[in-house]
Amino acid sequence: MSASINPTVRRRRLGAELRRLRELRGMTAEEVAGRLMVSQSKISRLENGRRSISQRDVRDLCDVYEVGDERVRAGLMEMARESRQRGWWHEFGDIPYSVYIGLEAEASSIRAYETSYVPGLLQTRGYAEAVVAGSSPDYDAAAVRRRVDVRLKRQSRVYGDNPLGSFWVVIDEAVLRREVGGPQVMADQLYQLLELGERPNINIQVIPFSHGAHPGMTGTFSLMEFPESADSTVVYFEGVTSDLYLEKETDVRRYTHMYDHLRAAACSVAETRHLMNTYVERFTK
Repeated sequence: MSASINPTVRRRRLGAELRRLRELRGMTAEEVAGRLMVSQSKISRLENGRRSISQRDVRDLCDVYEVGDERVRAGLMEMARESRQRGWWHEFGDIPYSVYIGLEAEASSIRAYETSYVPGLLQTRGYAEAVVAGSSPDYDAAAVRRRVDVRLKRQSRVYGDNPLGSFWVVIDEAVLRREVGGPQVMADQLYQLLELGERPNINIQVIPFSHGAHPGMTGTFSLMEFPESADSTVVYFEGVTSDLYLEKETDVRRYTHMYDHLRAAACSVAETRHLMNTYVERFTK
């Protein structure tokens, strides 16, 4: 597969185009489902890019929407074909957050807020191993290694050939205080955060315990933006058995506003570096 083809993003763009065609015809998802004798949830999943779209699905939908332009139909069929190809992450087997990885690989900027651990794109191997093993006690050693290998490969989005234009991270002070993997693992992790924080595309801020209550106490989330104007910003929440993606303009606006409040509540980047150095001293005594 060409490195430029991202099947997750292809599904998302194709779904958005199919939704546009449906709306141009003035049809509801329920009406389309009735015409094709499928469930309404299938139409919704096709349109939100969370389900693989076959060329037959595209053909049937084009017939319902009376798409007569053969070039348009051919373009949609090609997108369907590309959307069913495999991303690099499929080499590692069944990865529960594969949709997120596909979006992350295409994003131009990510704003992440985390309360419990260092975001995966910034983790050392030792820290990642401790996080995966501790948070998934049912995993055997091979499963832990596979998850960690995927996580480390994802880090090319931070410092690879085509890095994120901006990666802004806000973490709770609990992330620095929680001893994951032991003192040496924590010290190594904090050293890496200090080093990565010097890169021009990475900003790290910490909300100190002394700040008290703040909007992020309701839970962690990430905001992903994309270079193509046709791709809307996505709000992402990681779950234990399933993940949640929000794309409605009102939801994105609300979480963008919340993130602005979190950045304002946090220490400055310079103050954060000072705080991290204080914790390095604690873990290296």
